[in-house]
Amino acid sequence: MAAGDPVQPLLHGHPLTAGDVDLAALAEVVGHAFARPELAVEALTHRGALDRRSDLKAAFPHGNERLEFLGDRVLSLAIADQLLRRFPDEREGQLARRHAALVSARTLREIAEAIGLSSHRIVYRGAPPMTPTILSDMLEAMLGAVYLDGGFDAAAAVVERLWSDRLGRDNPAPRPPKTQLQEWAQARGLALPAYKQVGREGTEHEPLFLVEVRVGTLVPAQGRGRTKREAESAAAAAMIQQLSTP
Repeated sequence: MAAGDPVQPLLHGHPLTAGDVDLAALAEVVGHAFARPELAVEALTHRGALDRRSDLKAAFPHGNERLEFLGDRVLSLAIADQLLRRFPDEREGQLARRHAALVSARTLREIAEAIGLSSHRIVYRGAPPMTPTILSDMLEAMLGAVYLDGGFDAAAAVVERLWSDRLGRDNPAPRPPKTQLQEWAQARGLALPAYKQVGREGTEHEPLFLVEVRVGTLVPAQGRGRTKREAESAAAAAMIQQLSTP
C-alpha cells in the first residue's frame, strides 16, 4: 500500500489516511512491510494526540501504550534469544549485563535516532516535543506492532537487523555505569558516588526524573530517566564521560 492510500477501512471507518504515515518509507527503515497498516499508525500515535485528534482517539484510545508494553517484552525475549545463540560459553551474569545494555532506554533511543524514526511520527497541532522517552517508547511500540502483524519471527528479525552492530561477538559484556564509576572512585581512594534526585519533569503519566551524582570534590554530573534507577545510571554515565574528557 503506497503513502496516501486510504487506511480508513482498516480503522473501522475513522477518517485517518495513510498520508499520516509514509508506509513504504517506514517499512524501509524498520525492515518490515505491514500487512495491517493500522498497527503501524497505532505505534506512532502518542497519547498526547488523543485530545486533539478525534480520529486517533476513536481508533486507538490508549495511543501506543499497549503496543509499547508488548514491544518491551518482545525485545527482551528476542535479545535474550540472540545472546544465547551468540555467546554459548558465557555465564548468566555476563549475559545479563549484555541484555541490560541492549534493552536500555539509551540503546532504544540511539537506534531510533539512527533510523530516523522520529520523522515518521504522526504530526498534529499541539504535539508534545519529541523527547528521548517518547522516542524510545515509539520504537518499543513499533516492535510490538511488528509482532502482532507478523509474529515473533518477524519481530526477532527486525531486532536482529537493528541491533546487529551491538550484538557483535567482539563487543565485551559491558559493566553498568554505576559499577564503573564506583570502581573508579574506589581505585583512587575517593568516597563512593552519592546520588540525589534534584528534579522531576514531564507528566504524572510520563515522568522524567533528574538525578545528580557527586564524587568527592569533582564537578557533579546529572542524568535523566523514566525511573530513578535509570536516571542514576544516566548520571553515572555522564560522570564517566566527564572524567574521560580532557
